[in-house]
Amino acid sequence: MTELKRILLVEDSANDAELVLTALAENHLANEVIVVRDGEEALDYLYRRGVFRMRMEGNPVVIMLDLKLPKIDGLEVLAQLKSDPALKTVPVVVLTSSREEPDLRRCYDLGSNAYVVKPVDFYEFVSAIKGLGLFWAVINQPPPNLLAPARSSAR
Repeated sequence: MTELKRILLVEDSANDAELVLTALAENHLANEVIVVRDGEEALDYLYRRGVFRMRMEGNPVVIMLDLKLPKIDGLEVLAQLKSDPALKTVPVVVLTSSREEPDLRRCYDLGSNAYVVKPVDFYEFVSAIKGLGLFWAVINQPPPNLLAPARSSAR
């Protein structure tokens, strides 16, 4: 039996996180979804530091990353991930409310794999998340080294 791939959701809004989890569950995705509430927790999870030091090895199949985060913002997290050889191939989907062109441009310049503006309408939001979850966790073929653990602890 193949191990299910984990999804890392980096979202500080409890309501948005719950909507994402609900949408993924409605699509019957059985993948484990790890939810962290700020950029610092995201990096701690990926580098297996702090409360995550004992977590199972391996990288998530996709990271759903909000931009507006406390402590370390999403752009800083994205820059760190895409500059680290151990993490740069992990797909990152920016999931944000920002429609600002500078944010969009900066995310793609840093190596984001997708940029999704959170729909305001509940049903559109659920539909968008279902599509994202299905594509990144089931349809997309991850890079061969995705299960290799991150080794660097630079910030």
